[in-house]
Parts: sequence; C-alpha cells; structure tokens
Amino acid sequence: MDECFVGIDVSKDRLDVHVLPAGEAFHVPRNGAGIEALCARLGGLSLSHVAVEATGGFETVVAAGLAGTGLPVVVVNPAQVRHFAKALGERAKTDPVDAAVIARFVAATRPEIRPLPDEATQLLADLVARRRQIVEMIAAERQREKRASLKRVQKSLARLIAALEKELHAIDTDIDDNVRGSPAWREAEDLLTSVKGVGPITARTLLADLPELGRLDRQKIAALAGLAPHTRQSGQWKGKSFISGGRASVRTALFIAAQVAKRYNPQMKVFYQRLISAGKPKMLATIAVARKLLVILNAIIRTKTPWQNA
Repeated sequence: MDECFVGIDVSKDRLDVHVLPAGEAFHVPRNGAGIEALCARLGGLSLSHVAVEATGGFETVVAAGLAGTGLPVVVVNPAQVRHFAKALGERAKTDPVDAAVIARFVAATRPEIRPLPDEATQLLADLVARRRQIVEMIAAERQREKRASLKRVQKSLARLIAALEKELHAIDTDIDDNVRGSPAWREAEDLLTSVKGVGPITARTLLADLPELGRLDRQKIAALAGLAPHTRQSGQWKGKSFISGGRASVRTALFIAAQVAKRYNPQMKVFYQRLISAGKPKMLATIAVARKLLVILNAIIRTKTPWQNA
C-alpha cells in the first residue's frame, strides 16, 4: 500500500484535510467529535506523515488529539509552507488549497516526526510565552512613559506598568512552582544553571520551548534553535554564512545568555576573545558563543553531569 501524506489546515471552526496520493479532500468540525471522526477516518490508512500547520495555538489541541491515537503527527512551520506554495506557483489561498499544499510539502520534505510536548511541558511553554509577552508590554509602556508629557497620560502609564509588573510577578511565581515542584525539571534546571551565564529564565525557556534538549546531536539541536550557520556560495563567489529559522524564543534566550557568558564565564570569555582576535565581527562571535553554550547544555542534559567551572 502506498504511503499516505495528510495535510490539515486549522481554522477556528473547522479542519480542512487533504490526503495524498489519493487526492481526497474533506473537512470536519474543530471540536472533540470532529477530531475523533478524523482519527477514525485516517486510522485505516498507511500513513507516513500527518501535518498540521502552526496557527497561533489553534493547532495544539488538534495535534495532541491526533498524536494521542498514535498517528504520526508533525507540526509544520507556516512560513516554510508558504515559500513552498510560491515555489509551486500556487497563488490561491483558501483553506482546502492550504491543506493540499501542506500535504505536498510534507510529501516532498518528509520532516522528522518528534514526540509532541506532554501536558505539563505545554503548560510551562504557555506560561513562559505569557511571561515574554508581559515583558514586551512593560518595555513598550516604559518607552511611551519617556515620551509622555501630559500628567494624565503619565499617571495612566504608571498604573498600567504597575499592573503589568504585578502580573509578571504572579507569572514568575507560577513558573517557579511548576519547575521547582517537579523533581525532573528541578534537576534539569540545576544542571543548566550550573553553567556561568545561564540563569533561571534561560533555563526555563529551554525546558519549555526546547524539550528535545539532550535527545539530539549537536548539529540537529543547533538547527532546531536556529543557530546552525548556513553557507552562501555560488560558483566562485562565497558569501558570509548566516543563521535563520529555528525557534526564536530559544535563540533569543541563548543570545542573551551568551552576552553574559562571554564576560563572566572564563571558558566562554577565552573562546570569544579568540574569535575577536581572529578578526571575527563581534556579533558573529557572540552567536558562536550562543551556539557553543547550546552544545554544552545539550551534553549536560544528556549526561546529567553539571558544568565544571574552571
């Protein structure tokens, strides 16, 4: 029996489904009954990939429901799918068309199927994401406060900033309770923060947004975080390598950790200075420190051995 590839476009009220190579297309409601019916309909097929496009959270319950019945579910990046659609010359954008493009995308690329985060990890990821949103809102309001001239506006901004800071404290407490209340996460956080430059926020971002840490090799984990350099070359021309893609929250957390580590972690400081002495730009050297930190953290979680500070 031919391998089947399924593309699912998720909207607020329904799931549009496309099955290859049969070309079968149908839709079901985006609710418990619809997901159950979809699982039953796909259960008899020889499935290679069931792809769900990330859609700002709507896909979470769908992916979990499908994976819970043993289907080979993968959540795909919508930007990659749109680039693929453009390469195919597909200009139309409707839910059924998108489902077909997603199916063709996974049939062509066959992305690796990884276990989806469990309920506890998803909860931590949601809390960490909410914390990030609140921090961004506080920063934005502080910028407005600097520019405000009317006292009425200044008071309004001050009240809002105070409320956001109170909410930030509550979120931090929830995150702390979740991490320190779990023996496995508490051990992992202690291992990660044994590295100078890696604080609780970075550690918890990795636990929430990079559950594959410690399970992949150094190349794959760097690519997943968007810290693997891509070569630019054509004929005799050689351009500079660059990083892109990956999980932005993880990359940002590691970049901030690298800024600290290159100053206060003796080994990272030597590594950074060696790159600078070799003529590397400061930004490139800092990214290299972030990548090296990730490789070290990956090994620490895999071996459960704390960092030995020199």
